[in-house]
Amino acid sequence: METIGAYEAKTYLPRLLNRVSRGEKIIITKHGVPVASLQPPEPEAASRKPAQKVIAELREFRRRHKLDGLSIREMIDEGRR
Repeated sequence: METIGAYEAKTYLPRLLNRVSRGEKIIITKHGVPVASLQPPEPEAASRKPAQKVIAELREFRRRHKLDGLSIREMIDEGRR
């Protein structure tokens, strides 16, 4: 596992991503302190769910979470404050 500074990581990001795609793990530091890691995704994170399954999960989420009278517009406006 290699360690690389943030400035250098920014400069050489495409090269680092190529290395990560080949299975390497790279730690990014800022002033010598580790702040992030570049690593390949977990196998399940790289796979895609079938659209019908995602739709079913969204419907189940909506069924369990009610807005209790709030509108989407009110929530958007609240988030802007």
